[in-house]
Amino acid sequence: MSNTVKITDIINGDTAVSTSEGNSIYALINENLKNKRVVIVDFEGVKFLTTAFLNAALGQLYSNTYSSEFLNEHLKIRNVTKSNVSMFEIVITRAKEYFRDKDGFEGTADSSLYGK
Repeated sequence: MSNTVKITDIINGDTAVSTSEGNSIYALINENLKNKRVVIVDFEGVKFLTTAFLNAALGQLYSNTYSSEFLNEHLKIRNVTKSNVSMFEIVITRAKEYFRDKDGFEGTADSSLYGK
């Protein structure tokens, strides 16, 4: 059984930009994944998309909760424009790196920003 999360229906528009909207999408996806359901995330009709939205909606799925293998089997992304494919790749790659070594990543960021 699979469930479809149509982005434009959830955010009531075609502009997926805010972290709060992304968190709403994440909650829906996560609820389905917790129950081991396949989730189809449909971006049909989305005209503008940001990494902030994608980090909140998809990036946090790569925390220690789910393995990449589990997500590959249970999370399906549909109707992404060719111009946005690279954004998805960046978000997923960075999320994997971040959650693999969260403390090290945050320490490096603090050091770079604050000289700590």
